[in-house]
Amino acid sequence: MSDDPYEIPETPSVALDSVKRRRVPFLALLIVLGIIAVVGGLVIPNMQRARYAAHRTQCKNNLKQIAMALESYADYYGSLPPSYTVDANGKPLHSWRTLILPYLDQRALYDKIDLGKAWDDPANFEAFTTIPSSYRCPSATQPPNYTGYLGIVGENACFLPTEPRALTDITDSKSETLMVFEVAQEQAVHWMAPLDTSEMMVLRFKSDGKEGHNGGTQVALADGDVRFISDNLSLETLRAMISIAGNDQARDF
Repeated sequence: MSDDPYEIPETPSVALDSVKRRRVPFLALLIVLGIIAVVGGLVIPNMQRARYAAHRTQCKNNLKQIAMALESYADYYGSLPPSYTVDANGKPLHSWRTLILPYLDQRALYDKIDLGKAWDDPANFEAFTTIPSSYRCPSATQPPNYTGYLGIVGENACFLPTEPRALTDITDSKSETLMVFEVAQEQAVHWMAPLDTSEMMVLRFKSDGKEGHNGGTQVALADGDVRFISDNLSLETLRAMISIAGNDQARDF
């Protein structure tokens, strides 16, 4: 400390230097945060797109396994399974999804099911609370035991309600004939339930804007192929693809 009473003290200068030192790290922090925000804005959407693409690929693989299982069933029995089985009184018992389990490498699960009792009977509780991985899309948000993979049922569709469908009934091109359709999440059913979809419901996926995936949905065709169909597909083409013997063509498919 100086003995000169008129000398200007150094304290303000020291304080100013301290403020400057604090300001520099703060500005650096703002720059770093800005860089993180920019990088995050670029990386996160790409990660989301990659995850969506992976889910769609896995979903396609699921439908491929289902289509192959249906083909194996048809090779053995000479026909596609009925949409569901019934008891002597006509009560629905089991879905085709249960009947093809042995061809999905799910023989152990299949052997635990009492086919003489309804799908939701207490005797079938273990299977009821399980779901084969092939029946669940990785993008699914419905309850854990539900599936969006439904057969198309009708007199001129691949599945008949309670009877097998002879393969010779399919006279349209199998590469243009729908067999299994992935419905919107809101229309999913328990995988064992004897419930499927119809021509009306399939055609409605265009009008109500509900599809299995953004911009469309995935389907298994009668030749075992799996395709993504756009919600821009014309109703005429969609009707032609549902029909198994309409002598029609899916022109813009």
